[in-house]
Amino acid sequence: MDLQNYESALLRTSSFNFNYDALHMDNLLTLTEQAEINHEHRFQQFNDRDMVLWYLYHSQQLFSTRGRTKRSTSKYKEEIEQFLEYLLLYSEEIGVDIQEMKDHSLFKSLQPRHIRRYQEWLATKSPYVLKNKEKNKAGYSIATLERKTTILKGFFKQLFECNYINEPLHQGFKTVSVTSNDRPNRDMGPTEVVELLKHFEENKNPIMFTLILVLVTTGMRNEELCTLKVEHMRKDTLKGGYHLDVLGKGGKWRRIPLKDKVAVSIKHFRKVRGLAPIEAADKHAPLFTTKTGNAYSPSYLDQVFKREFSKIESDKAITPHIFRHAFAIISHINGADIYKIMKSLGHEKIETTIIYMEKVLATDQHAIHEWEADNFEGYI
Repeated sequence: MDLQNYESALLRTSSFNFNYDALHMDNLLTLTEQAEINHEHRFQQFNDRDMVLWYLYHSQQLFSTRGRTKRSTSKYKEEIEQFLEYLLLYSEEIGVDIQEMKDHSLFKSLQPRHIRRYQEWLATKSPYVLKNKEKNKAGYSIATLERKTTILKGFFKQLFECNYINEPLHQGFKTVSVTSNDRPNRDMGPTEVVELLKHFEENKNPIMFTLILVLVTTGMRNEELCTLKVEHMRKDTLKGGYHLDVLGKGGKWRRIPLKDKVAVSIKHFRKVRGLAPIEAADKHAPLFTTKTGNAYSPSYLDQVFKREFSKIESDKAITPHIFRHAFAIISHINGADIYKIMKSLGHEKIETTIIYMEKVLATDQHAIHEWEADNFEGYI
């Protein structure tokens, strides 16, 4: 099979048909087990599509809830699909000089130079970049290119480590270094948060008021809020009040105490929506719902925030995630140490928490704070 025939075979299917198929995944598992019994390579009978499906949907975790989230899997799927689509449709532009396909596999036929060429083309000449240039707009941001690189690098690293490919394609990627100035402005302090809360309070919008108040005082992820059930809001029998039991990344639970006014606001949210009180509601029902009574999806919650904040003049794109950053910044301002902030956010690494607070930490740790006003005779 040559590259053109490979392209035709893939493009005949919708989105390369990388959607989850339970029966097919069971068949793949059977193939790996049979290979083990025969003392053969585990993925000897796999093709490229099988390897993508295995990477996306096979979990090493005993319990599926402890693996990659559905939203993350969807992002990985989109990135791999785009890679294949672009590599095939624009192979000549990119410089995919493959003379002969190995074992009918594109992945096995690629070499690090093709990966490097793709990465450079994506950043400078891909359709998205050219379209934006026509509108005098920037192409992919550095942060986006870093995310795309990280996903593909992880995919090809796994293919190499499980011996499906012989070339270390993951080493063909150039490093994408992201500085604090490359990231979107997600810094928000208490003054801005209070202004937003006042706006929605004065405009009699208890739904947005509560969503913001909950996000900023808990530091929850968008997905975490959307998956909350009534049973996850519990009375604290030891100290009084309420807390939330939140399921985070990797299937890890963390307990988040609620300020009294936040708990009251959640109860009011449910009353406005016409939902049963916490104590009387079905414990498996969503804690927060849309107008139709369904749980928010992360993408829909993003849309709600985009719609509501499009009515307010702002120098930044305000998403649910920005209030997670605000939680970290406001916690720091109020004296919480970085380790406590890290644990409260459910971060695995303190470096991730530092990224959230990079600019405020740089300001607070500046040497100018050590200067004595008396040395300048009152000029500072």
